[in-house]
Amino acid sequence: MSITFVIPGPLREFTDGQTDVVINVKPGTVGEALGLLWQRYPGLKDRIMTEQGEVRQHINIFAGEENIKYTGGLHTQLNNVDEIYIIPAVSGGINN
Repeated sequence: MSITFVIPGPLREFTDGQTDVVINVKPGTVGEALGLLWQRYPGLKDRIMTEQGEVRQHINIFAGEENIKYTGGLHTQLNNVDEIYIIPAVSGGINN
């Protein structure tokens, strides 16, 4: 059993350019899965988490198709989830 993290372009410099990071252990929660990801790529942690241990405001994390903001946060269970998506918010643009 494993879990796959899908890493966005802006964070790939911290995963040696990898788009997908596979953790060959099936953790019980998103928080446990992230802890395993930090062990492999510690530089990601400060980009995703605050000093208080919360997901940064501009980062969205999806366990499968569900945003963890609405499913229990870091305590979200990974029972039927095989992928975790880390998605930074994008803003800006041109006013017409």
